[in-house]
Amino acid sequence: MLAPLAGYSDLPLREVAKKFGADITVSEMISVHALAFKNKKTLKMVEKSPLEMPFALQIAGNDVGIITRAVEYLNALKSEIQILDLNCGCPAPKVSSHGSGSALLKDLNKLVEILKLIREKSEIPYLSVKVRLGFDEKIPLEIAKALNDTPIDYAVVHGRTKSDGYKKERIDYDAIALMKQYLKVPLIANGEITSAKKCQEVLQYTGADGAMIGRAATEKPWIFAQIKDGFVDESVELRKRVALEHFERTIAFRGDYGAIMFRKNLHAYSRGLKGASEFRSVVNGIANPQIMREKIVEFFSGAEFEIH
Repeated sequence: MLAPLAGYSDLPLREVAKKFGADITVSEMISVHALAFKNKKTLKMVEKSPLEMPFALQIAGNDVGIITRAVEYLNALKSEIQILDLNCGCPAPKVSSHGSGSALLKDLNKLVEILKLIREKSEIPYLSVKVRLGFDEKIPLEIAKALNDTPIDYAVVHGRTKSDGYKKERIDYDAIALMKQYLKVPLIANGEITSAKKCQEVLQYTGADGAMIGRAATEKPWIFAQIKDGFVDESVELRKRVALEHFERTIAFRGDYGAIMFRKNLHAYSRGLKGASEFRSVVNGIANPQIMREKIVEFFSGAEFEIH
């Protein structure tokens, strides 16, 4: 699965990941408030590619009235969405400080209540949840037992607490393995899965039914083909081809403003190549799609990997 990543997992990236074999793609996290009040920018985030089947839409919120309104709005689009996913893992203060995201791990009764409400109101076929191991402290067993009281179809477990943020050394696959033993539904492991080899190790170690990949997929969306098909191409030419296709799709989806939004993607695609730092400085000043396309071709046509 491709993880929901704020600012990254928009339709163009999801489409690229899908072409490389991602089984399930997930939207960026969407506020239930924005859905309930039909925020124009948010409605763009709900759009999906024809390639996305199944497509999961991730929502965040904790107000049952607003959640109900948001779900009712999504029901009208139900032919487009196959899975509704509740975010209970986002560590961002602007989300968790309002009682949403990872803050729901401090009130498991509320978490259960919300998931039951969504299932009751939703006409979307499947329901899932994404959790961390706890808020300040790890409570994997309590979370697993709480989730067993909900009508979810699967759970994604990120192997850190909210307080751990994204610190590499804090990842805890033992806790994911423990949850797998108790959960009645399939478990998808998430966190620090950066290669096909690491993916196999994590699946074997935890017993998880699948893997969700986030940051690694922004740098190399072909990681899904590496995991599933043993795809081995890591050439600069591949990066150039994918970066260009991704860029063209972004411009088609967002218009000229897509060039500005694509800067961060070029930061990811150029990582590990000689001259990447200078290239990033150049693209950070470009807003014209035609000029940016020329710079992409120019850089990747002559780029080489840094030797460590």
